[in-house]
Amino acid sequence: MAIDAAGAAPTREAIIAPKDGLSYVRGTTDIPLSDATIGEFLRDTARRFPDRPAVVFREQDIRWTWREFAQEVDVLAAGFVALGIGQGERVGIWSPNRVEWLLTQFATARMGAILVNINPAYRLAELEYALNKVGCTAIVAAHSFKTSMYVEMLQTLAPELPDATPGDLHAARLPALRSVIRMCDTPTPGMLTFSDVIEMGRAWLERHGPAALDEIASTLAADEPINIQFTSGTTGNPKGATLTHRNVLNNGRFIAMAMRLSEQDSLCIPVPLYHCFGMVLAVLACVSVGATMVFPGEAFDPRATLAAVAEERCTALHGVPTMFIAELDHPDFASFDLSRLRTGIMAGSPCPIETMKRVVSKMHLSEITIAYGMTETSPVSFQSSTADPLDKRTTTVGRIQPHLEVKIVDALGNVVPVGETGELCTKGYSVMRGYWDDDAKTAESIVDGWMHTGDLATIDAEGYCNIVGRLKDMLIRGGENIYPREIEEFLFRHPKIQSVQVFGVPDAKYGEEVCAWVVLRPGEQATAEDIQAFCNGQIAHYKVPKYIRFVDELPMTVTGKVQKFVMRARMIEELRVNEQKTA
Repeated sequence: MAIDAAGAAPTREAIIAPKDGLSYVRGTTDIPLSDATIGEFLRDTARRFPDRPAVVFREQDIRWTWREFAQEVDVLAAGFVALGIGQGERVGIWSPNRVEWLLTQFATARMGAILVNINPAYRLAELEYALNKVGCTAIVAAHSFKTSMYVEMLQTLAPELPDATPGDLHAARLPALRSVIRMCDTPTPGMLTFSDVIEMGRAWLERHGPAALDEIASTLAADEPINIQFTSGTTGNPKGATLTHRNVLNNGRFIAMAMRLSEQDSLCIPVPLYHCFGMVLAVLACVSVGATMVFPGEAFDPRATLAAVAEERCTALHGVPTMFIAELDHPDFASFDLSRLRTGIMAGSPCPIETMKRVVSKMHLSEITIAYGMTETSPVSFQSSTADPLDKRTTTVGRIQPHLEVKIVDALGNVVPVGETGELCTKGYSVMRGYWDDDAKTAESIVDGWMHTGDLATIDAEGYCNIVGRLKDMLIRGGENIYPREIEEFLFRHPKIQSVQVFGVPDAKYGEEVCAWVVLRPGEQATAEDIQAFCNGQIAHYKVPKYIRFVDELPMTVTGKVQKFVMRARMIEELRVNEQKTA
């Protein structure tokens, strides 16, 4: 099946701006959606660019062309078939950024299993919940990552492993799990090694021939689930957002178009594969056009990232704001040649305006884009283009992606006028199938095809979107609605502040008070009074933080998202203790 190339980015004029003064926009439909599966998509790219570089894992010293990468994927896909994994069965992947992760992503898609992304930071209870929630029949796991001992945790949850036949596990606490595949060649009782499965795949292909794998792939459809990603909620258990080939493949295509990515580009990928940022915005975007994927290491390291960009002559770089800040502030920053950089994406959390300006001026990323979305929408709904003026790329998340609709609604579900704040809702091909085995949560989130994001946003008359904050993050002080993002953007202007997060804490008099956690630049000192004085007369008095705490770092997820609920809980405890001391 021939797959169309990514093509040119939609023109600015082709994007439909709001009409009738209401905050509703619809993306262009000039470029058709693809109905290919991910396996077909990769094979087509390999046919078009067989000898061009496709994959570089610097830490593992692996370099493959597109032909070589596609061949390795086929071998692993055949190995999964030989292991008895069937179409629609779930295969977990629990690992930092390693080549085995990438191979598993495409091998499962090639033979029809559903990839289940397991957060590398998960511990015992979280792992047990995730594996059982979706009924994983197999898990591919690294030996360890940082302080997480993956093999040991799996042995704790499945003490039956030492006596099990590899590939035929029967564990009381993990009833669906049959195969544990570890990413090293060291034999472990009851487990298969990754090399074992590769050898099984080679033997299967020798016995049945490549056509047998093609026959299996021909039975797959673009609308079938291919990936489950757990959302990191602040309360309750994570929910498994279920995505199809069509969801993520097309999103990757349109992301590449907005970046003007081509086979001549090389993208540095320091963001985690287990998250949509790595798996879709990076990997599938590259596959859609034949661009080279460069992985600096297993986890983000600012120096390793800068070295990869310089030595691999990368033209594009992805990252969350905290990653770019760490790169810019690295003491050896000036020693790296970043002159070939052109484009990339800053996303994952609100992008501070001052950070964006530094990235453009100091890292040569003149065409860097901002993207916005959520796991449940595959993920990107809005993205700036390389042609957008800098002020739009520093103050908005761009305009709507093709084939999508977005509206901003009030608490009653009415579309608000242009420029007014409300909840952002998305509709179109990118909306997930639903939360795995959770019809109630799915029905709460998707109403008449509209995904309710929980994000507060505005849309201007030209169709540019600005994310104001989260519905749950908005605080109300004495009847005044306060959006933390607005205060954060102001505080980023302070020359001593490197990072800042603003949130609400309970207050007996006003209901809530404003609190800010501040990370100062290296070598700088400041007091709470200094920060408050900086605010006085510049922002409304009720927005000036009452509580300011200086910290060395902010609590974050593996993907670089700041955990405001952790900060809020700590502040509530601190304030309670202080009240008790003064009572």
